[in-house]
Amino acid sequence: MTDTLTTTASETTAQTLSRIGGLVRDARMHKKLTQAELAEALQTSQSAIARIEQGKQNVSLEMLTRISEALDTDVVGLPDPNRPINLRINGGRQLSGTIDVRSSKNAGVACLCAALLNKGKTTLRSLARIEEVNRITEVLNSIGVKTRWLPDSSDLEITPPARLDLDAMDEAAARRTRTILMFLGPLLHEFDEFKLPMQGGCDLGERTVEPHLHALRSFGLNVHATSGYYNAEVDRSVHPTRPIILIERGDTVTENALFAAARYPGTTIIRNASPNYMVQDLCYFLRELGVQVDGIGSTTLTVRGVEEIDVDIEYSPSEDPIEAMSLLTAAIVTDSQITIRRVPIEFMEIELTILADMGLKYETTDEYTSANGATRLVDLTTVPSTLTAPKDKIHPMPFPGVNIDNLPFFAVIAAMANGETLIHDWVYENRAIYLTELGTLGANVRLMDPHKILINGPTPKWRPAEIMCPPALRPGVVILLAMLAAPGESVLRNIYVINRGYEELFSRLNEIGADIQAFRD
Repeated sequence: MTDTLTTTASETTAQTLSRIGGLVRDARMHKKLTQAELAEALQTSQSAIARIEQGKQNVSLEMLTRISEALDTDVVGLPDPNRPINLRINGGRQLSGTIDVRSSKNAGVACLCAALLNKGKTTLRSLARIEEVNRITEVLNSIGVKTRWLPDSSDLEITPPARLDLDAMDEAAARRTRTILMFLGPLLHEFDEFKLPMQGGCDLGERTVEPHLHALRSFGLNVHATSGYYNAEVDRSVHPTRPIILIERGDTVTENALFAAARYPGTTIIRNASPNYMVQDLCYFLRELGVQVDGIGSTTLTVRGVEEIDVDIEYSPSEDPIEAMSLLTAAIVTDSQITIRRVPIEFMEIELTILADMGLKYETTDEYTSANGATRLVDLTTVPSTLTAPKDKIHPMPFPGVNIDNLPFFAVIAAMANGETLIHDWVYENRAIYLTELGTLGANVRLMDPHKILINGPTPKWRPAEIMCPPALRPGVVILLAMLAAPGESVLRNIYVINRGYEELFSRLNEIGADIQAFRD
């Protein structure tokens, strides 16, 4: 029962969805399955299957692959799912309309790891369904944690086993994400000895794990790295006797210290803590678990932990300021007026101030509160503007400075501005180098050293190109956004790294006027 789906440029999205729906319905009936039975196999709802078969539901390549596997047939003739996904971008189009900011990748990941602290059921509401989350859930499932996406939602339910089975860990999934390092804090409460595979993630140069180990030694954790593993031993007689001073104000370092403090039945003071958005979200989540956390949003956190946590809770991670910056950049480089809803304004204020000084005009609504009950949001409408290069260099700083992950977007924005902009990415050795790919698309970019690039704008003429996606999340998105500005057809190859951090970014951009198609060779 095989059919090959080909879509011509003139065929509308509605026609395509209708054809897909008919193929799914025919394949299901051929297998003598009800809609409910197919829904159960896909861990979705019967109503979702009904919408797909009626052509009223957008269907991703991933979902088509899952449907084909569930029906044991190629419902739609697709290329090898193991081949990389590429993007074909027809640039030079203005955007218009309204787009929502989705929940934060980094906050969701932190809460997902923190669920290991809880013996009860954790439900994370509106969690970003991204590759990074997929890798972590694969690891969690392999060690005995049950996870399931609730029907017709992006809500993830997490149920721990009586005892984690670390020997069964999916090491391939673990090595594909740096997040595995954030298991150290939760697991030290469960095991006297354990090992974790060394982490992967973005290729951004050498990033030492010593700040993590320095923080966790106060809780008796000692780690030796050998043969691709972190081998950990826990001395239960060791507890914090004075404030923990983090030697790096890192987000994940602070989170690991919070994991360790959460189930230490005493008071822990963490100084030089990151007050960034994902750390604040984690603190609010820990409060829901019964852990008292004071000083949220400051560099000094006081944690009064509890020895055992066994509660059924629901929590909604807040919106992603990096995605908000991505969408804002899309509007700037395409000279478009769009409304970006649910912008976490307190984590965008410095970036917006710099952009306003460069000449960007925008309007915001009154503030309202995210579903986590704490994060301040606004709706922001961009106004096409003529930009001028900033008088000073742009560089990141710990919150409340320019977010480290937002810095790359200023590279493509600077290529739209009149004058010379120096961008200093002092945190990572390799990331500035990836941004020189903007030159392939017509920008005037000069690499000064591994940490600095000089950009002369405005770009006289963006030109389409075929580029291999950089192996780092934010530079990859920057190249994609620059392709939106380049009239003609560009190709961005192997965009797995973008899918690590963004949920359905391409289809959502298409809904406001972009022309992006995913394909496999």
